[in-house]
Amino acid sequence: MSKDLKQMYKTIMDDHFPPQMEISFVDGGLRQTLFYEKADWTIDNIRKGLRYGENPGQEAALYRLINGNLILGQTETIQPGQYLVSDIELLQSGKHPGKTNLTDADNALNILRYFSDQPAVIIVKHNNPCGAAISDSLENAYHKAYMADRVAAFGGCIAVNRPIDKPTAESIAGQYAEVVVAPDFEDGAMKILAQKKNLRVIRIKNISNLNTFVGQRVVEFKNLIDGGIVAQWSFVPQSLDSSDFALARCEFQDREYVINRPPTEQEYADIRFGWLLESGITSNSVIYVKDGVSVGIGTGEQDRVGVAEIARDKAYRKLGDRYCFESHGISYNDLIDEDKKAAINSRVNSEKGGLIGATMVSDAFFPFRDGIDVGIQEGVSAVVQPGGSLNDYQSIEACNEANVTMVLTGQRSFKH
Repeated sequence: MSKDLKQMYKTIMDDHFPPQMEISFVDGGLRQTLFYEKADWTIDNIRKGLRYGENPGQEAALYRLINGNLILGQTETIQPGQYLVSDIELLQSGKHPGKTNLTDADNALNILRYFSDQPAVIIVKHNNPCGAAISDSLENAYHKAYMADRVAAFGGCIAVNRPIDKPTAESIAGQYAEVVVAPDFEDGAMKILAQKKNLRVIRIKNISNLNTFVGQRVVEFKNLIDGGIVAQWSFVPQSLDSSDFALARCEFQDREYVINRPPTEQEYADIRFGWLLESGITSNSVIYVKDGVSVGIGTGEQDRVGVAEIARDKAYRKLGDRYCFESHGISYNDLIDEDKKAAINSRVNSEKGGLIGATMVSDAFFPFRDGIDVGIQEGVSAVVQPGGSLNDYQSIEACNEANVTMVLTGQRSFKH
């Protein structure tokens, strides 16, 4: 194989998708049609669409909804013209954006919509958040989100819900990212970001109205191998405030099981943060959050105990890397001094990977208590899950034995 393999990532494909697209839903004589137009950008005085799809060699096109409406039963699709990712302003193109850059940005905004009341940062890699945080300032939120998983954030998509100021821009410019998405940029911020020539800088002014997208739905399509299509309405979390979460209780063999302790105010805050963050994570997933920051994120696994353990193990590794970077300026894997490694390990183990007092979040019920026991053994203080297992009583017993609180959402949050 003599060709330059790096070249395939630099090539911008010509696509053969047409400039307009229509999708119609027909029921007897009733036809409801959604009208789309293909999006592109002017880069170096040339009109260009998407770089390529998920991989080089896959043609791709981005379409924005420009007209039409869809009502099925009591559910109505989002109205045309409320543009976010489908109508971006590309302030700095860097390497031309491809499909994965936009879908990462889209999933970040999918999560950010729930945190409009304070500065929030979501860093997405391969369509899953690797770091997420809310804080009192954008700079602090970015630092917390980045340090939650500094390794995975390499080459990620950073999305924020406040205009990027100079301190935040300087922090971003100090790392390697593929995409930055923000509602705007304060004076001097773009000059700092321009130092990173390959960085795609995207402005979406409508981010300031993200809270208006809460509860709104779109139709999602999944194409099958034979050309068939599965259509579904997008997921909408029903538990948005502390009053929407129910204290865990169930009946088993004529006995009622009830969680002993209600959450504290801080635990409710993390329960809400964790559950809404969970809505943007690929299933099967378990995550841990603490003080408005992600601690460990486990995604896309086949068993719930396994993913709880993966999220736990990641929490330990990421905290160790953070302490190493903060103390020695290098990653944990690059640290040669065994005594320094031992000191970091001791500190991380004593803090149980930062999981003491954390909230454990699951996108589906725990079929047995063994999944919850993984978090309890690390010192979590709260659990949030949908409930509905025949063995919910086991999970309640496990929490009561450890004085851990648990709330149920009554709603599964799968994302495939």
